[in-house]
Amino acid sequence: MPANKKYLTKSGWIRLLRILAGTIGGYAVMFSAHLLLAKIFPQKNVIITSFITGYILWAFLLLWAFICPNVWKVWLVYIALTLLFLIPYFI
Repeated sequence: MPANKKYLTKSGWIRLLRILAGTIGGYAVMFSAHLLLAKIFPQKNVIITSFITGYILWAFLLLWAFICPNVWKVWLVYIALTLLFLIPYFI
């Protein structure tokens, strides 16, 4: 059964921004969060658990990029979280 047309994105650019936000932005947030955890906890333990938690977090962020009605809000949140997680890592 095909999707209802009123729920689909009409602009190709918005669809591309959602895909990029979910994949690249979600990966950046996930990676920076695990870098922060590696700074706080022993690095060996974070690397071991990041194989599972990283995939779960990235999948949630990818899904949220498509659920949220405003793609610019998604980009803003992903950039802010990435910077927030990276600041303590570089200090």
